Amino acid sequence: MKKIAVVILNWNGERFLKDFLHLLVEYTPSWAEIVLADNASTDGSVAFIREYFPQIRIILNEKNYGFAQGYNIALQQIDTEYYCLLNSDIEVRKGWLEPIVDFLDKQTDVAVCQPKLLSFSDKTMFEYAGASGGFIDKYGYPFCRGRIFNSLEEDNGQYDDAIDIFWATGACMFVRASIYHELGGLDDDFFAHMEEIDFCWRVKNAGYRVMCCPDSVIYHVGGGTLPKKSSRKTFLNFRNNIILLYKNLPKRRVPWVFFIRFILDNIAAIRFLFDSGFEDFAAVYKAHFSFYASLRKNIRKRSWIKHKHVAHIYNRSIVFDYYLRKKHRFSDLKSSRFSK
Repeated sequence: MKKIAVVILNWNGERFLKDFLHLLVEYTPSWAEIVLADNASTDGSVAFIREYFPQIRIILNEKNYGFAQGYNIALQQIDTEYYCLLNSDIEVRKGWLEPIVDFLDKQTDVAVCQPKLLSFSDKTMFEYAGASGGFIDKYGYPFCRGRIFNSLEEDNGQYDDAIDIFWATGACMFVRASIYHELGGLDDDFFAHMEEIDFCWRVKNAGYRVMCCPDSVIYHVGGGTLPKKSSRKTFLNFRNNIILLYKNLPKRRVPWVFFIRFILDNIAAIRFLFDSGFEDFAAVYKAHFSFYASLRKNIRKRSWIKHKHVAHIYNRSIVFDYYLRKKHRFSDLKSSRFSK
């Protein structure tokens, strides 16, 4: 049995496989397995792997199940100690895998870990999807060490310490296989976006830790499946964020957080109307309607979680601090403002 499986969930990503897979194969040690889980691609992805990388195991999903369910189906078929969920649009370099596996071997209470993500297009800058570890504020808005909203920082080694974080990026998420299955994996209903934050919150509710190990560095293209400006992406981000809040917040916090979020989401919708157009504006309200339409299911999911006070939530509004107090860098945020 291999120690770790590096699993790429692919949907019509042939262009990225051609660009980056040869480096992944070159820099992945023999004690690791590379697996391509394909979500019924209609391009030449599978044929390309079979012709040029026959050593890579292929798992064929029957249809495009999305990120969450696609991984859940694939990982049920893989028997290793650790999983690495890796996007196809990532460039790795020599020694990318060993530091995190060694870290997990030593830190046995850590369930999930991520490397440092830098931008493929500008390797001096942090990358949007994960930077050097993810956090959320008390109203559920995510941000990273190295990226708050659309403000990306230059990497000058300022976030090179291994620390506890709130969420690890799904672009390159390492997880103990036993805990992944113990917690039921990713939430199938998310389809894509925010599922890693929901999973990491459940990890924390279960008493495990989530960390960033910046000794490992990768480079991410980003926006490979949906374009950065997409009403579908807006819908998924808002809907899934509301769902993860409802599922994971302690009961006493749900009413107040939802009241504030309703106000903030209305402000966001109006801003979309002027900045992006009607489709993004409508996507915010479609997200809310979708949440309430599935409320019974989410009540049931909530009942499965043992809620507790968890660390590393920013106990202020990052929206307020970013837009009104002009705190655009993670280092501008006081450490005392994060829950312990």
